[in-house]
Amino acid sequence: MDWEFLDKQPPLRRLLAIFAFLTSIWFAANATGAAQGQPAHHEHAEHEGMSMPMDAPMDAATQAKLQAKILADKKESEFNHHLAGLLVTVAGLFILFQSNLAARWPAVKLVWPACFLLAGIFVLVWSDTELWPFGNRQWLEALKNNREVLQHKIFAVLLIMLGTIEWKKARGALNAAWSNWVFPSVAVIGSLLLIFHHHEGGMVGEHHMETMQRIQAQHMSYLMCGLGIGLANGLSELRPRSAGIFRKIWPTLMILLGILLMFYKE
Repeated sequence: MDWEFLDKQPPLRRLLAIFAFLTSIWFAANATGAAQGQPAHHEHAEHEGMSMPMDAPMDAATQAKLQAKILADKKESEFNHHLAGLLVTVAGLFILFQSNLAARWPAVKLVWPACFLLAGIFVLVWSDTELWPFGNRQWLEALKNNREVLQHKIFAVLLIMLGTIEWKKARGALNAAWSNWVFPSVAVIGSLLLIFHHHEGGMVGEHHMETMQRIQAQHMSYLMCGLGIGLANGLSELRPRSAGIFRKIWPTLMILLGILLMFYKE
């Protein structure tokens, strides 16, 4: 993308251009997942095969091992959401009260970008512990054959990119007009990605249908918060007269999103 050319465009056109750019990344990622549909289907079949023996006779050791794996995956997923929620909540609080706090402690402006950077690094490294160096699975193989892993890494890249840009803005090292439209665009793209996000762990276990419905309902609430955050943030840039209201709305929605994430349950 030609940022110099983009910087000369009107605000709405800049927003649409960045939105289109990130949308193309989003569609490319989902097209990759669709192209790998056969392996993904095979992978689901394996998980479903794991749940079927729960109803079929099996020795106690095998059943205990399967139950332990299901419980470990559940705890890992919930912890990941809870930690992300904590960081999002902290970021939202510092954004909401930044104008008052920064007057006394200028470094406060760096706290919320740091929260996004930490969240992005955590999701990139620890979101899928079956991958190397924690597990034996190779990154390239998992990215090709597992849409959940691919989407986790896309979320991580978006968070790191957003945190880096906002960090530079907070330090005064980045003042280009296009940088104001990265946040709302990433918020919208990340939210829309949740429509296609699924947890394969939810397909395992005795009550997997109820688990999947609960997971989907929670992710839809995240989607609505994310869209609201992106919209309010974008409107705060487009409508100077009402910017004060929107600048309160989007961090408030971030706090709400963080709280919802902290109460995530599979």
